[in-house]
Amino acid sequence: MTIRAVEWKDDYILLLDQRLLPHETKFIELRTLQDVWDSIFELKVRGAPAIGITAAYGLALWVSTTDFSSFADFKDELEKEKEFLCSARPTAVNLFWALERLMTSIKDVSSVQEATERIVQEAILIDKEDEEVCRQIGEHALTLVEHGDTLLTHCNAGGIATSKYGTALSPFYLGKERGVTLHAFATETRPVLQGARLTAWELQNLGIDVTLITDNMVAHTLKTKNIKAVIVGADRIAANGDTANKIGTYGIALIAKSLGVPFYVAAPLSTIDLSTDKGEAIEIEERHPDEIRTLANAAIAPADIKVFNPAFDVTPAQLITGIITEKGIITEDFRTELAKLFS
Repeated sequence: MTIRAVEWKDDYILLLDQRLLPHETKFIELRTLQDVWDSIFELKVRGAPAIGITAAYGLALWVSTTDFSSFADFKDELEKEKEFLCSARPTAVNLFWALERLMTSIKDVSSVQEATERIVQEAILIDKEDEEVCRQIGEHALTLVEHGDTLLTHCNAGGIATSKYGTALSPFYLGKERGVTLHAFATETRPVLQGARLTAWELQNLGIDVTLITDNMVAHTLKTKNIKAVIVGADRIAANGDTANKIGTYGIALIAKSLGVPFYVAAPLSTIDLSTDKGEAIEIEERHPDEIRTLANAAIAPADIKVFNPAFDVTPAQLITGIITEKGIITEDFRTELAKLFS
């Protein structure tokens, strides 16, 4: 059974708390904008598309449950609340894309009621569209593999990181539906273990043959286990094809290049940010030192040790074999071809 990580319930948002997986499948109710902000910041929801969907529903929830004295007050407060949500996490562009799309949807309205209806409708549409987008990404990704192939993936870019199907994991979902057997190696993805806790759990529940490895086993695994390709998701793709994804992705891309293993990025158009020229311009979120100092709440390092904890790194475009989008696969001249997707 497919689990939806985010669901709109009119007066609240039902959210899968991904921090508790795989030991507990718990859904929580988000009833305020602060609840939504906290859920994004605290990684209760993660994955660029799912973050965007949650933020969109958060703004929809706020306009649906707040009274305003005038349309002018509504617009002023709406802009402030949008910026508040944007502050939750800086790297995943879908957060900003979804909220800006809601704001664009009400540019020609003149009443609070009409604006509220538009925002709610647009948020629901973003959610529905993501499911179809991920399915299309999976269709294109399946053309790169054959029955029996083994793929390696990093972090979690599956159904619980999107509306359904996922991005990097979408070929596994569609392959399962079509009788195409695929095998997976999943990295544990330190320090928050999204690969061990989420990807391994998700693929196992799907009935996929998945093997878990630690992050520092990637080189040996790619060299010895007949891996057909690496496929990962993305949190932001710059205009030149440089891609920000979960920390560790850059290293995997370097290893794959060295060993001649194709390296693919799977992402929707909403993750492509043509306003960011190249990877150096992407803001990289740094998270709390205790994510490194502890493991499952147990100390594994000196309590006062200095820590560098970037949540993402940037893989240069020259290390990427292809970018898989809902409109097809780009394998060369990323700057020109990415721009064409929006023309």
